Amino acid sequence: MSYKNVINRITSRFKGKSSESVPLLGQIQNQAGGYYFAIDDWAQLDRFLILGTETGSYYVNAIQLTKANSQIVQKLVKTHGLKVVARIVEISVNNRAPKNDSALFALALAASCDDQTTRQAALANLHRVARTGAHLLQFACYINHMRGWGRALRNAIASWFIDMPLEQLALQAIKYNQREGWSLRDLLRLSHPKCIDDPARADLFKWIVKSKNPEAIATARKLRLIEGKYQAEEAASAEDIANIVRKYSLPREALPTEALNSKEVWNALLVDMPMNAMIRNLAKMTKIGLLKPFDPASDYVSQRLLDREQLIKAKISPFQLLLALRTYVKGQGALGSLTWMPVPSIVAALDSAFDASFATVEPTNQRILVGIDVSGSMRINTCTGSPVLNSVEAAAAVASFVVRTEKNVHTMAFDTEAREFPITPKQRLDDIIAGVNQWGGGTDLSIPVAYALKNQLNVDAFIIITDNECWAGSQHNVQALRDYRSKINPKTKLIVMATSANAGVICDPKDPFSLGIVGFDAAASKIAMQFIGNQE
Repeated sequence: MSYKNVINRITSRFKGKSSESVPLLGQIQNQAGGYYFAIDDWAQLDRFLILGTETGSYYVNAIQLTKANSQIVQKLVKTHGLKVVARIVEISVNNRAPKNDSALFALALAASCDDQTTRQAALANLHRVARTGAHLLQFACYINHMRGWGRALRNAIASWFIDMPLEQLALQAIKYNQREGWSLRDLLRLSHPKCIDDPARADLFKWIVKSKNPEAIATARKLRLIEGKYQAEEAASAEDIANIVRKYSLPREALPTEALNSKEVWNALLVDMPMNAMIRNLAKMTKIGLLKPFDPASDYVSQRLLDREQLIKAKISPFQLLLALRTYVKGQGALGSLTWMPVPSIVAALDSAFDASFATVEPTNQRILVGIDVSGSMRINTCTGSPVLNSVEAAAAVASFVVRTEKNVHTMAFDTEAREFPITPKQRLDDIIAGVNQWGGGTDLSIPVAYALKNQLNVDAFIIITDNECWAGSQHNVQALRDYRSKINPKTKLIVMATSANAGVICDPKDPFSLGIVGFDAAASKIAMQFIGNQE
């Protein structure tokens, strides 16, 4: 290579243009063969905790991606263990991630490290991250592969059983008896929790361990939920089961399987059904005929979905509502043979609830151009493990929220060329999501900025939603942005929202007017809008 070419590469970060397949100063190679800027370990931790890695990405399989991220977690745990535990708890408790699996996995890593103080902190916060029986069994599955069952771990598990309110613990025992090859009985036998002064809890423990023992059953039936469960199993008809559900506020997991094909039983379940459970069971309730147009049950569900206070109290994330909407509109489950005819009023309520879940985000009143990466990798990547929602669909939903929040927004899509894709505030979310699946080429992440420059659009901020896996462009995004700032608006800001837990971002970390973030929730959107709105 000539000295001229060497100098051009070294200085290309500051002047001129270079292909995305040629690195700028300070860049690393991405999985697609192009180059981006490395994110720091803390940003990588956030991506792992929020986005997860269980399905991998277009370029990296799940095992490789999980291994790379777990190495980062272990590195941070070794040097800043307490800070890592605090971050795990913060993201999990605030429901920043659509799924809790990555937080449980990271907490298991922290609870298995060499530093005693970090281990103690991780186990002391087990109840905050593992908030349900399913979470605890998932944690047990992870940690069983990482360390032995010493006294500290057994005590932490015992505390989980002792500290949870008795009624809530009974509910966990009914709903989540077994997961991931582990059962609550296994954990009780390992941890031996002591409850000498709490005979009712002792009776529940005995029933969990010996659920077929007549004496254990008799004493456990003193608890309201356990008594209701057995009465439902002994009931002669669906009508009787429905009455028992109302009397004892039973969850569906307490009922015989055949009872869950009864409209009458589901109508009884709906009365006290938690918001999360209601959203998860919309398809089933529609299939059995409980939810249908002009029906009081449909009105009840719609009213609950439109109640912003209920959404906030139940900690329903935008992603949960987006996933529910995408699933419900399809009328067919990702697994199994369940099919249904979506009820229009419930579709509309899910659409409105998605906006309501961003309640704390204030508009900036700035001119914003949103660029949606519609390249092939975005279409193939499933979003945080969901089989019914890919990354480009999630990106379109975020773009829709920006349009509905801000007055001055222009949206467009891109792969290796600009695609006209205007979104209006009144468009239905499911129609917008369906529209982005028509494309899918290579990835040139300079296009949104180049598009604005070509059309002489005076933009205060660009929001680009992408997996950052660029390779096809004739220039880097940072070069296009520098060109745009010199010719149109020197104070234009750039926000890059990541959709994959890879190791880089296209915005320059040294640029004070550029920001890389992660998450499809109100917290991420609030950070983005505050960054755009800050005029300093």
